[in-house]
Amino acid sequence: MHVKSGDTVVVIAGKDKGKIGKVLKVFPKKNRVIVEGVNMLTKHQKPMGPNKPGGIIKTEGPIHASNVMYYCEKDKTGVRVGRKFLENGKKVRYCKKCGEILDK
Repeated sequence: MHVKSGDTVVVIAGKDKGKIGKVLKVFPKKNRVIVEGVNMLTKHQKPMGPNKPGGIIKTEGPIHASNVMYYCEKDKTGVRVGRKFLENGKKVRYCKKCGEILDK
């Protein structure tokens, strides 16, 4: 996948288009990601004893990975991600706009 958990991404399609958030979880088999503050779902939860009170809980739902782009801090925009091999044989991701290596 072109994004990993911990990456900052911008949403490029859907109801949350333009929002910037951090990837919390990645589901590679389903090709979906959970982004912080995007695709908020409302869940009505029953109380589960004194420790877990009930109520309406807001949580993030998964969105398709094709609807997000990596957000480059240097360019301040969403960018495409490429892959290349370094001299030592390590495979890394890089920003196609500025050439900066994303995997440290």
